[in-house]
Amino acid sequence: MDLSVAFLGTGGPVPTALRGTASLLVTRGGDRLMFDCGEGTQRQLRLSTGLVQVGEIYLTHFHLDHCLGLPGLLKTYDLNDRSEPLAIYGPVGLNRLLKDFAPLIGRLGYELDVLELKPGDLVPHPDYEVEAYAVEHRTQALGYAILEDDRPGIFDPAEAERLGISPGPDFKALQDGRTVNGLSGPVGPEQVMGDERAGRAIVITGDTAPCTATVEAAADADLLIHDSSFMSEDSDRAGETGHSTAAGAARVAAEANVKMLALVHISSRYHVRESLKEARLEFENAVAPRDFDQIRVPFSERGEPILVKGGAVRSGDEGGANQNPGSPAVNDSAP
Repeated sequence: MDLSVAFLGTGGPVPTALRGTASLLVTRGGDRLMFDCGEGTQRQLRLSTGLVQVGEIYLTHFHLDHCLGLPGLLKTYDLNDRSEPLAIYGPVGLNRLLKDFAPLIGRLGYELDVLELKPGDLVPHPDYEVEAYAVEHRTQALGYAILEDDRPGIFDPAEAERLGISPGPDFKALQDGRTVNGLSGPVGPEQVMGDERAGRAIVITGDTAPCTATVEAAADADLLIHDSSFMSEDSDRAGETGHSTAAGAARVAAEANVKMLALVHISSRYHVRESLKEARLEFENAVAPRDFDQIRVPFSERGEPILVKGGAVRSGDEGGANQNPGSPAVNDSAP
């Protein structure tokens, strides 16, 4: 089951030529989940993945750089004859936001399911769930943890045959957790199955100061996507506005023991390379994705998360780009 994150908007509240406002697209198999929908998100989709039909949208909070793209995207789906329902999740106040947006959107030909979440609420899916948790920003805000179910251990067919089990239905029964009869009596799954394997985890903070809740939510996660609005020289400003420095985000990643840290929401006042350098002093495996980069998260036995530059760009067909729109200018480079 493929799991990846496409970075549609990685900049701060003021969009630049190279970095849009906040939006991420998580793809797990056939599921597409969008996290935040800042100004211009539908255009970012057009320039990268194509205007894909997301099934769920999660808002971290209601500052405009995280939700202003929502009316346009919802209306465009309508104009493209969408019929499938769309679920929108967010903190308390989401229903009021959608009512305020209603005159801008007009009537839609598909159903909107608007659900307000509180910290600790779970949105279940087959084989995984999305958990909301409280972050520390200037307003009521949520972070989200995408948590896969643990997977069964690896089946050992040679050991099963040694115990007198023939390939076929009994193999399947053992892998499903049932006991079968062997040459010398019952054979249980624990005799032929390896240790249970942990599912993957991705944590998305939205805007936040460093906080214990993120450390707990991201414990041993594969990927932490964390606010990195400021550098340490402006740590007082970060504290006043409920944001993180690059170093602060990195310390959270180190304490949580994540595999990879992705810095987002970097203010245009900074050179991205310098923000990344600051973070790597605290946590080595930090990256600063550009718009249209992708991080792929394999199962642990298949390797570590990997940043693919321009990996979200679909080339050669309608809605995609034939080149990498995220190619950096000299002043916005991040290895």
